[in-house]
Amino acid sequence: MSRLTPDLEAKLCNFALALVDQKQAVVAVPPQQNSTGFWFGGGNMIEAADGQLYLVGRYRNFGDSRTGLGAGERGLELAIFRSDDRGGTWQKQVSFSKPELNVDDRAVLSIEGSALYLSERGVELFVSTEKAGIEYPEEFRSFLKPGTGVWTIERLEASSIEGLKNATIETVLKSADPSVLHVKDPAVYTAANGDLVVMFCTHPYCWSSSNTAYAIRRKNQKQLGGSCFDFFPRGSTWDVAITRGTSVLDVPKLGAFANRPVSLLFYDGGESLRNLDEHEQAVKRARGYSCEEIGGVAYFLDGDMSRIYRLSQNKPMFISPYGTGCSRYVDVLSASDGLYATWQQSQSDLSQPLVMNFLSNPAIAKLLA
Repeated sequence: MSRLTPDLEAKLCNFALALVDQKQAVVAVPPQQNSTGFWFGGGNMIEAADGQLYLVGRYRNFGDSRTGLGAGERGLELAIFRSDDRGGTWQKQVSFSKPELNVDDRAVLSIEGSALYLSERGVELFVSTEKAGIEYPEEFRSFLKPGTGVWTIERLEASSIEGLKNATIETVLKSADPSVLHVKDPAVYTAANGDLVVMFCTHPYCWSSSNTAYAIRRKNQKQLGGSCFDFFPRGSTWDVAITRGTSVLDVPKLGAFANRPVSLLFYDGGESLRNLDEHEQAVKRARGYSCEEIGGVAYFLDGDMSRIYRLSQNKPMFISPYGTGCSRYVDVLSASDGLYATWQQSQSDLSQPLVMNFLSNPAIAKLLA
């Protein structure tokens, strides 16, 4: 199927902007300090059978990965929160320190993105961490900076959220390929056929880009299959250096989309991995760079992730009106009463709290009419 008509694409854009509404968003979880380099987020939200909401993310404190962990604490705690009042307030239920996420003799240096997933067996937690004790491929061994490590993705499974604290930690995604050596920031999506899709970010050994990949666990299977690394290439303008998928949302089958299976793919983008020096007379705009990415959205049809169409082709869709403009790690939960969008949003003090916006079912129906 070819891409949608311009009118339908415009409707999708309006829908996405109403979800990730920068002005309507409220802080769900603040960082530990209101200052640059401090944030909370990089996770997702789920709705339990009893209607309670849970969200996961990591606290990050100031640090510079280019010079190793001695420059700051960086990703220091993974935390799961619960809300009994539909996102009005959040209470911490479970947390993990870096040492508690060690894998055998591989010590965790920093915690990054994570994702909760409800299954028939209970709940799963996918989490990415940077670990010591993993070597680069021999030809590139000298490129590993002292005090830094390699990113992999682990899985914990339990019958309850609280049970995750004592669950076995199993590595499920790793790489020895220099072009996709680091894997991190898992995001989960249940396909129409019941398969679990785990989308994740990759970096090469030289950390010169952020890319998107995915692996599939077939329904009723226990292991992830092989990874696809080329389904969503980096863009050609504002997202030329960074294209990191963060969540997939099946558009509700309402109104203009009642008979069209359409899925939105939210992603982070940027022009470089470091802040660009701008000409004094250049237009001042959010360009996006590592740790200060800005947001975009694309879509695919009929569940076919091999053909993705960007809605934010030449400029970003989501920019914070505050601070650096950073707006990243969008996640959208489709719940019984509507859609809950969460993301990290730069503030005037340059911190990045996790913010949230809610669209009720009537509001969704109106937007998609």
